[in-house]
This record gives sequence, structure tokens and C-alpha cells, in this order.
Amino acid sequence: MKLKTTPVVLHGNDGDIRILRNEHGIPDITAATTADLMRGLGWVHANDRQLQTLLTRILLQGRAAELLKADEALVAIDTYMRRMNFLPDPQAQLDRLEPATLLAVNAYVGGFNDWMQDNGPVFEFKLAGYRHPEPYRVTDCLRLGKVFGFLGLADIQANMEKFLVQLIQKGVPEEKLSELFPYLTDPVDADLIGRIRLSPPLVPAAIEWLNRLPRFNASNNWAVSGRHTRSGFPILCGDPHLEVNRLPNVWQEVVLRLPGNTLMGVSIPGVPGLIIGRNRYLAWSATYAYMDMLDYRIERCRDGSYYRRDGWKPFAVRDEEIKVKNRPSVRIRVYENENGLLEGDPHAEGHYLALGWSGASGCGAGIFNTMVRMLDTRNVETAMALFRQVEAVAMNWVLADTRGNIGYQMSGRHFQRPEGVSGLLPHAGWDERFDHKGFNDPAALPHVLNPPEGLIATANQDLNYLGRSNPINLCMGPYRADRIVQLLESGSDLDVAYMKDMHYDLYSLQAERLMKIIGPLLPDTDNGRTLKVWDLRYHADSTGAMLFESVYRGIIDVVFGDHGFGRDVLDHVFSETSLFNDYYANLDRILENESSAWFQGHSRDALFALGIDAGLDVKPVPYGRSRTVTLAHLLFGGQLPKFLGFDYGPLALPGCRATITQGQIFKNAGRLTTFSPTYRFITDLSTDEIHSNLAGGPSDRRFSKWYVSDLKNWYEGNYKVLK
Repeated sequence: MKLKTTPVVLHGNDGDIRILRNEHGIPDITAATTADLMRGLGWVHANDRQLQTLLTRILLQGRAAELLKADEALVAIDTYMRRMNFLPDPQAQLDRLEPATLLAVNAYVGGFNDWMQDNGPVFEFKLAGYRHPEPYRVTDCLRLGKVFGFLGLADIQANMEKFLVQLIQKGVPEEKLSELFPYLTDPVDADLIGRIRLSPPLVPAAIEWLNRLPRFNASNNWAVSGRHTRSGFPILCGDPHLEVNRLPNVWQEVVLRLPGNTLMGVSIPGVPGLIIGRNRYLAWSATYAYMDMLDYRIERCRDGSYYRRDGWKPFAVRDEEIKVKNRPSVRIRVYENENGLLEGDPHAEGHYLALGWSGASGCGAGIFNTMVRMLDTRNVETAMALFRQVEAVAMNWVLADTRGNIGYQMSGRHFQRPEGVSGLLPHAGWDERFDHKGFNDPAALPHVLNPPEGLIATANQDLNYLGRSNPINLCMGPYRADRIVQLLESGSDLDVAYMKDMHYDLYSLQAERLMKIIGPLLPDTDNGRTLKVWDLRYHADSTGAMLFESVYRGIIDVVFGDHGFGRDVLDHVFSETSLFNDYYANLDRILENESSAWFQGHSRDALFALGIDAGLDVKPVPYGRSRTVTLAHLLFGGQLPKFLGFDYGPLALPGCRATITQGQIFKNAGRLTTFSPTYRFITDLSTDEIHSNLAGGPSDRRFSKWYVSDLKNWYEGNYKVLK
């Protein structure tokens, strides 16, 4: 039995479960209890998103080379997953699930497995020789919930902290580093850091597979109180920015109906609940919090042991066997101690980093307890308390309810570090002065309930001022958040139509600020005049936007390449990492400082003039011409003839890093990827409906009419209404 054009009826523990597709192809599930509702959701995920769910599980288990194909990239990604061991304490987390949560999660996996038993694997898996998937388990849900808090989130912080180590090893002076990293309060032991042997990064082909997993990168969300709206009720909006150049979309949109309550929003295939959405009384949306959940320590190693002042200690050793299809297994050995996972071989004498992640163990169940209880939570204050229980996933949750309340709550846990320890630098593992003191108090995390200005906006900016524990030491720039606030404050009688326009706003406050410096330095040439009169909007047909980006990169090349860490390093950052795309505002802060140490005694105007000349020495073309992306199939992307329709595009992606419609296109390990709104969500709490669009469709089945059924809406700015 499959969900096609007629409703499907399943038998739940508490009555019938009715599933149908609405006019938009979105699954609409009705049940008498939450557990039966989650059984229906599991069944729907197997029906519409089996490929996504099971491919994700295979990768997270570190079994891709065993179950898919004997490929060195898959062995590399399996090695990474086995080393990370994202769910080291499965029984402990199972024991922490509340009774109602355990009932709901068990029902979810039961619904998924019921579909699989009746229908078997999809043809893509059969082509890959994966014909007998194991039953889906609660631990698979738990592992996915944990990984959702690490990939694209905590790991980008790790990459930047390693980059800081490389800058110190390259001899970048401390004065420059303190400008580039304003939260860096630690004294820099350049001699010790210079001894660190950094482990090589994942090979590009392995990153290609890693990027097929759900990765939160950046997002916007905002809420306004009823005193600013036409309806007199709060309005809440959200648009999570993830990799958009993939099919299916990370999210699956669903409608869930219980007696007296209707829920609408997006789910993550493989886990129960709604990550972004609303019930009849309450709405919620999430952005990444940029919490620093990582601490690197330096371990001095020899003969398989690490140094402490009272002697050498043996590492805990974990042996992993990576099975490879039709080939001998690969065996790896993983070394760990109280500071985390060693990134190196302790038998080769030297200094290595040990990675400590605050979500590594002792947590994971909290997000499931919260998401199940959220289905029937009716007010903002209760929801904020629930989100404080989410430890492994650092998010900015913005909320609104029908009683007129709006609120913001950060989730996640970070290390309590000693005074003066920023968390940005690795310190000696044998020096107890740098040991952390447990974890933050959740009550100290940034939060606000009903702020006096009547609005809340988060866009991955620094929100430490709303709490006591200062969990952020690296974040994105304030431009998107400031633009959201600017538009909300300049409007009156705000309504859904106004919010739709905001979602597609292409004005850049970053460009506005930098053009105040660049504009007076522009030459009287065709390109100079074009840039000078640019309207600061990133439309696809804008030559001004293209020229600004060229000039901006030219200035960065001069200031940070020629007068910083070298153009070779800079080229690597742009072509092989996402560091600039996440932390560009750290560079902007220096560019706006007339007397920065990075200028090395030169005048800022003189350096800018060099960058401007280089940036303008191009043939101007419309901004969108070189910014096209193809939405590639999750498994077969780029491997099949275009006429088969597994891939879709190319599409020109509007926007930039600093516009509300964040349209970032960049290379990560040589692979083209994106940050862009994957889903747009608006709800006015005066109604029981949402307005939304999604970059894709409900189904991951290429030959389903629902494969890319919402893509045109998403691209053209049209919204469907769910109620």
C-alpha cells in the first residue's frame, strides 16, 4: 500500500490513522493520539522520503562502503563517522526519553517499518545492490538528532579554530589576530601552537558525501507582537538556510491533525515531530545559534600515551572495523581521553589536537522530549522552558502564541570555561588551569520574553547580550538581522503580504556600509560610474552587484592576502572552505577600521584603491549570469543524462551573504554548494493557517508529480496556504 491519489487508512493503537495528499501533494495525517500521529508520520517518511532517510542512516552508521559500493570516498566518510561515534551512549539516551516520547518514537519507527515491510526498498537502492534494509530503530532517530546539532553547526566552529592555529603557525602577529577575532582573550603561546601537527582534512570526494546529510548553516526568523500588526495578533516568520542545490529538499512539509488541534510545518525525514511550524495555539521557528560547543586541547603524545604532570597516561582505545563491499575490511584505531577525540597517531611522538564537543555524550534525548511535547504546547513561556532542555542542538528559537506573546530562547550546551579562556584557542591538555568546569546553566542562555520594542529577529548574529553565559565567540555579521529590524520598524499595520516581501528582500546593509568608504574612491570610468549608482540590491540582472562583489574580493585580496596571510591561503579559504561565507563580518570589521594593524602602516584608502582597480578590471555582466546552480539528486546527482529529470536547473540564485534572501554560492573542498532559504514560513496567529514555499516538493521519487512541485513557488515568490 502506497500513498497515491486516494486516502490511505492505517490501523493505529488508538483508532484509525487517515493519510491523504492535499492539493499541494503535502501529506495530511489525522489520528486520535500523538503516538498514532507519529506512526502515520513514520509511514509517510518511508513512502515519500525513504531514499533520504535510509541513505542518511547508512552514512551516519559508517556503513556506506559496506552497503553501497567499494569506494575510497565512502571508506573515508565511514572512517569519519566511526571516529566521531555520534551516539556513544544509546541506552542512556533511551532511558532519558519520557514515557510519552518513547511511545511516540516507537510508533514512528513502527510506521516506517510497516511501509518497508509492505513495499520494500526503492529502485535506486536496488540498483546499488542494497536490497534488504534493516528495520529502522529508535537509535537511528537518536543518532540523526545528534548529528543535526554537529554537521554544518559545531564543525564550522572547529574549522575556524583550526584556521586560527594555522594563522599563528604562519606567524600572523597577535595584534592582527585580536582584531580578526575580537572574542580572543587568551594569551597566545605561539611556540606551543607552532608544534601542533594538524590532521589532514577529509578528501573532497568524502565531503561530497558528507554534504548529503542535513546540515543547518544559517537562517532568519522573526516575530512581531500584535501591536504592530493589522490583525492585532503576533506574526512569526522563518526561512532556514541550508544547502539548496539538492533534491529532495532537506525538509518534508506535513499537516498533522489531532482532535482539537492541527499542526503544520516541516519535519526532518528520519525523526518524529516538527522542527519548524505551529499548532493551533503556538508557532516556532529555528536558526543556528553559532554557539561554541567545542574545545580543542593540545596533547603531547608518545608511545600511545599522553603527558600529564604526574606521568604518561594511556589513551582509551576503540577499534573499529569498516566493512567494504566485495573487498577486505579496513580497521582503524581511535584514541580518546578526558579532553576528547585525538586527531592524530599517539604512537608518532608529537603534539596533536584533541577535540571535545559539549554534545558528545550524556545528551541527545532532550530534543525528542521537547519536540514531542511541543505538539501540544500552548504558550511561549512553556515552550521556552522546553527548548532550554535541548542540549545537543544549538538553535535560536523564536516563538509566538495566540495569547499575544512573543519570545526567543537559545538551546544547546557549552563548556563553562575558566575566566580569560575564550574557547577559540587550543591550550595544553596537561595544564589544569584551562580545564572546563562542566556545562552552562540553561537558564543563563540568551532569551527574552515580550521585549518592550515588540519584535524579535535572529539571523545568526551575536546575541550574547540577551544572556549571562556568553556562548558565542564567532558568528555571522549583523546585516541580515539589522535589515529585518529596519523593515519591521519602518512598516505599519504589518501583515502577511509585507512579510512575503521581506522574505525576498535583496537590499544589502553590508554593501551600504562599505560603499560609504568605496564610493568616494571609485574612478570616473564606465565600471566605476556603474558601481557608484548601484541601488545596493542583489537582483540577478544587476551589473552593480557583480562589480561590487569583484571590488570587495579585490580589496580582501590586497588587505588580507598581500598584507596578511598570503594570497595562497586566501585562495584556499575561498575555494576549499566555507570559512569566509560564515565569518566574513570579521574581515569587514577590519576594513571599516581606518587604523587597522592589517594595513601595516599604509593608508586604508591607498590599499582600497589597489583593490578597487583590480576589482573593476573586469567585463561587467549581470550578477545572476555566473551564479547559477543545479539542484542535484541526492544519490545520482550529475551522473545521469539531464533529460531523465533527476537533476533540475540551472537556476540563477539571487541575493548574497548579507541579504535577507541569503544567496551564497561557494566551493567547499572544490564542490559547489550553497546557503539559501530552503523553506519559507509565515503565520499570523489570528488564523489557523500558514503561508509557505519549499525548494523542491514533498517526494524524493523522481517520477512522482510531487518531486519538484513547489519549486516554482519558491523561486518566483508565490506562497501556498495550509490550514
